[in-house]
Amino acid sequence: MTGDERAEFWRACARSEEDAAALTAYARSGFEEAAFARGADCPLPDEPFVAAWERYIEVARVVGAARSLKRALMQLRFPIAEGTSADPAYLAAVRRGAWRGDPDTAGIRFSRPDDLRIFMHATAAGRVPVVVAGAREDFVALVQALTCRNEPRPVPDAMGACIVAGYNNWERIAALGPMFAGATLDKSQYQDRFIVLSSGPYSGVPAADVGVAADEWLRQSVTIRLEHECAHYVTRQVLDAMRNSMLDEVIADYIGIVAAAGRYHAAWFLRFVGLDADGACRADGRIHTYRGTPPLPDTAFAVLQDVVRQAAAQLEAFDRTYRRSTLTPIETARTIVALAKVGLEGLASNAAPDRLRAAVADAARIIRARAPLPSIA
Repeated sequence: MTGDERAEFWRACARSEEDAAALTAYARSGFEEAAFARGADCPLPDEPFVAAWERYIEVARVVGAARSLKRALMQLRFPIAEGTSADPAYLAAVRRGAWRGDPDTAGIRFSRPDDLRIFMHATAAGRVPVVVAGAREDFVALVQALTCRNEPRPVPDAMGACIVAGYNNWERIAALGPMFAGATLDKSQYQDRFIVLSSGPYSGVPAADVGVAADEWLRQSVTIRLEHECAHYVTRQVLDAMRNSMLDEVIADYIGIVAAAGRYHAAWFLRFVGLDADGACRADGRIHTYRGTPPLPDTAFAVLQDVVRQAAAQLEAFDRTYRRSTLTPIETARTIVALAKVGLEGLASNAAPDRLRAAVADAARIIRARAPLPSIA
């Protein structure tokens, strides 16, 4: 759809010109046409931090993931407590890599250390390190340590995953020696990006709400989270964008649900974001997180909810009608590109299944396969 067509879509949905303008601005894709035109030969090479994380995985096989992570990640050597971020010892460690003590005994005490896992996951954008916590409290501790500077900030119950980006890895910095002082040093030489996952129900949704046995739902939840976050990683690496938007969530949850369940369930997605079958929007639903900055007014937000429902229904129709096989990483990337190009307005249109089918075919020109990769399912 052209820019004018997208604006006309919102004018047809909204109750006022003000709401239409707000929604047009909100739904404007952050994916630049230049990124689509450039394309990518996939899988992309691994980012430089992968080599270090391969070592951490090897160490974890010997001493366990909890000890391996503490030896690798400086923040885990400090407790989660008010004021930790201002502690001189903490600042010396995270700003200068200065540390004295035994990392195995210091800092965070995981409630279920034996259930922590570290592994590498293949995507079309290269491999990415993944940390999975077996206990909710251990996931919360990891998030607070790695994204909240070890302060006990609240972590929403519906949050079960995060990508840690721009992480200064002091082990890699130490290996650089005097080179680290160089003004032109590429950040990729010392900064890491990795995924942290919990093992609980996806989006805090009980197994009964999706009609799946409890144990199977926990297994599927980890898969949905993993592939959801990897979809964001692909958009970041291939399309130069990773945003806090409803379109990005539609894309990532589509990939996650298909990987976990073998087909797309619109009802699952709507429950995940907090939109009930009776038309209600849950106060604790994820959709509120993606209301925009500044937040959409109530009337425009109600329109967005209706459009998200339409997009989910059209995605299910596309999935049932046109997808015939399990998605490989390359096919996953092409699907992500297709969803991004069609956009939220196109996904909610009656022509969405056919638009998507054409966009997926065109995405083969944008995501060019280097070599076959194993299935992600």
